[in-house]
Amino acid sequence: MPIDATFLSAFIVGMLGGVHCVGMCGGIVSMLTLGVPEAQRKGVAAWRFVLAYNLARIWSYTIAGALMGGLGWLAAYWPEIRQLQLALQLLSGLFMIALGLYLAGWWYGLLRVEAVGVHFWKKIEPYTRKFIPVRSVSQAFSLGFLWGWLPCGLVYSVLVWSISAANPLNGGLLMMSFGLGTLPVMIGMGLFAGKVSNQWVQSKTTRQIAGGLVILLGVVQLLHVFTAYRTAV
Repeated sequence: MPIDATFLSAFIVGMLGGVHCVGMCGGIVSMLTLGVPEAQRKGVAAWRFVLAYNLARIWSYTIAGALMGGLGWLAAYWPEIRQLQLALQLLSGLFMIALGLYLAGWWYGLLRVEAVGVHFWKKIEPYTRKFIPVRSVSQAFSLGFLWGWLPCGLVYSVLVWSISAANPLNGGLLMMSFGLGTLPVMIGMGLFAGKVSNQWVQSKTTRQIAGGLVILLGVVQLLHVFTAYRTAV
């Protein structure tokens, strides 16, 4: 898959993943926003806090993507380079299908992946308390950066995808594209402190459509891998 199309696909996955973000992070966003002094929760001031949370969150995704892309880059120096890269792309396609099933509510195997991240989160979570309640934009940014490491099957699926980029820069940009895709829903939840209507975002139909589209992207990724493998052979 061309790299530009990969970034676009990651952005789309982020947008479609909004149905998951509302359910998992809606309460967190509301808590953070309502913790800001009431006078600063209106107009431009509210935008400053919400953007700080989310830009820092996306920055943490970008760093994680660069690290995973770096691992893929190191792996590319192993024997059978092309085969290894195709194997990573195959894995990312399978994870995307698993993510689609997760979003649609058809299979929750990704919860096991989230459980792995819980141990890592336990080491980070105590540091978040230093910034709560939020009283300044710098606090909001710091908290958003830590929040970006919250265990999430959606994020982990795209991280696996970033490994197949086999390049720190492309891995980071892929995760940044994904993060930007989540931005509309997350900003909406932040500005309206949980008052964003869940009727359509969290509806069964919406979740299944979003999940089905992500599965389709995963299938496209797998077809790309199979085509590349046949060409290589």
